[in-house]
Amino acid sequence: MGHSSCQSSSNETFSYPLDPLNPDEIRAVVRIVKSDARFGEHALFETMMIVEPDPEILRALAPGESLPRLAHVNVFFNNKPGVTRVTVSLTADKIVDVRAFPDAQPMLQLEQFDAFEDLVKADPGFIDACHKRGITDMSLVCVDPWSPGLFADFPGTEDRLLCNAFVWVRAFPDDNFYAHPVEGLNVLADLRTGEVLRIEDRNPVPIPSTCINYEAQFIKEPRQPFKPLNIVQPEGVSFSLKGHELEWDLWKVRIGFNAREALTLHDISYNGRPLINRASIVEMVVPYGSPDNSHFKKHVFDIGEYGVGKLANSLELGCDCLGVIEYLDGHMNTMSGEVMTIKNAICIHEEDNGLLWKHTDFRTNHCESRRGRKLVISCVATVANYDYSFNWYLFTDGNIEFEAKATGIINTNGCEPGQPGKYANEVSPGVAGQIHQHIFCARMDMALDGPGNSVTEVNTYAEPQGPTNPYGNAFYAEETVLKSELEACRKANQDTHRFWKVINPNKQNSVGKPTAYKILPTHPVTPMVHPDSPSGKRANYNQNHLWVTARDPEQRFPTGEFANRSDGTDGLSSFVLKNRPLVNTNLVVWHTFGINHIVRTEDFPVQPVVTCGFMMMPTGFFNVNPGIDLAPAKNTASCLAKAGCCESAQ
Repeated sequence: MGHSSCQSSSNETFSYPLDPLNPDEIRAVVRIVKSDARFGEHALFETMMIVEPDPEILRALAPGESLPRLAHVNVFFNNKPGVTRVTVSLTADKIVDVRAFPDAQPMLQLEQFDAFEDLVKADPGFIDACHKRGITDMSLVCVDPWSPGLFADFPGTEDRLLCNAFVWVRAFPDDNFYAHPVEGLNVLADLRTGEVLRIEDRNPVPIPSTCINYEAQFIKEPRQPFKPLNIVQPEGVSFSLKGHELEWDLWKVRIGFNAREALTLHDISYNGRPLINRASIVEMVVPYGSPDNSHFKKHVFDIGEYGVGKLANSLELGCDCLGVIEYLDGHMNTMSGEVMTIKNAICIHEEDNGLLWKHTDFRTNHCESRRGRKLVISCVATVANYDYSFNWYLFTDGNIEFEAKATGIINTNGCEPGQPGKYANEVSPGVAGQIHQHIFCARMDMALDGPGNSVTEVNTYAEPQGPTNPYGNAFYAEETVLKSELEACRKANQDTHRFWKVINPNKQNSVGKPTAYKILPTHPVTPMVHPDSPSGKRANYNQNHLWVTARDPEQRFPTGEFANRSDGTDGLSSFVLKNRPLVNTNLVVWHTFGINHIVRTEDFPVQPVVTCGFMMMPTGFFNVNPGIDLAPAKNTASCLAKAGCCESAQ
């Protein structure tokens, strides 16, 4: 019997040093911390994740041998500033290290969102401001929590856990409130003390009254539905999942998950050859381009300040992923230390990827062709108005791709109808969407063909016309080794079709060249925020599309360990100041990419998916096309469309 959008399951659970914390381990970490007199019952928990063993130690682990199981947990309190990073040994059932960060601010927590909205909506000054704008039913008011950034207009708030509010109002309970922005009304509050510190009420414009909804219940004349298009795998899937270890074709990878990054990949290898120790998206910033009212503060690190793991969706069979599906749950801690489980947080499935290779010998008329396939490992997170799908693809030919899909609802502001201003486009009368960017940062701890990697830059140049190029047709590729961290701070350049290669100088292919994978910067973004502005300083890692650093387990995030209200002195720009050598060593590649979003009317009331990402492609890693040994196959489920029937292609 064929399977269509069905879920397979693994009956076995395997323990491995890279596996994410399970619910029992999360409870154990909380118990150990709270039982310590330095923390006690009032401790609050930001993020918690496994301490990953050094790749070389892990690789040398003998069968049956174990390593101490350690976890990092960031602890904070409501009655005092700062964050403390506690290292807990689950093996020894005790705290083994405590490191205080008195000036750090914890991430904004999912559990604080509703409390923040209730706090603002109950404030007399805010209620009065709403009444002045004709809003009398406060139950219809919607307050989105925004991280505050670090601006000079917040004096004396260094010890405050701040949150900034933008405001909308519904016309009725299920209404799309982003169609009704309350422009010019903003609130600053302290999440730690529960105080409203400031209400900004300026430059009011009429609240747009037109209802523009997207839910099925409001679509009066739905389009004629398509006939079913099913992905059928009559013999089941071609991958196997044992615990968090995934095998497919010649690929092997371990899947992780945590509250900050959401999906992480570990020990990626092809046919037994290691490629990447760890890969994840470690930051995503969304800078908005308007200086008006409080909109200049909209510069949010969705990963570092909120954590996309806690915001992950519970994926629905037959909707978010199609075909025969395997899911993994995501287990995290709540702020109070309870276990938070997101069912079906990670989706794993296969997709046809079109033609892989083909050739027809025109002399013999003999044709050979093979179709490609890709394995998809994905999750989706909803960050207030935007929804992001994070997708890692492994391909039959050895390619690795990351693709981000941005959808959801644009962040709207109010305007006089027909006058959206210089920094926005009107999407509905009186409703505008501001120009903004979505800039992601991928971090990849490389192990290409084993330890000892280097990075080179490849540029294509035209040979100057002259004696060496008499016909004006000559051009060539030039490869340069990036020898140190400062030398490896690079920007994309379409004029020279620039890309970068991670090479293993200790391994050679059949033509005597180092084995390599190239990084294709397919979606580079030029940051428009001034590098010397408060937001530009905090997101200074966006100034380059490539960074390469020597591996350091403490250097995990491009904005530093604590992004909320950070000042930009930590993170990638400071990591590279050591200018460590990068030749034939253990190194980490960081790649920034994204979307420059000039809002369209088509982006409202809900935005069609817009994509960005990058590709890693074997370049001299294999001696021949790695898909040459695929067996010939014909899809017998394909058929000819006839009037009322389907004729098989068999």
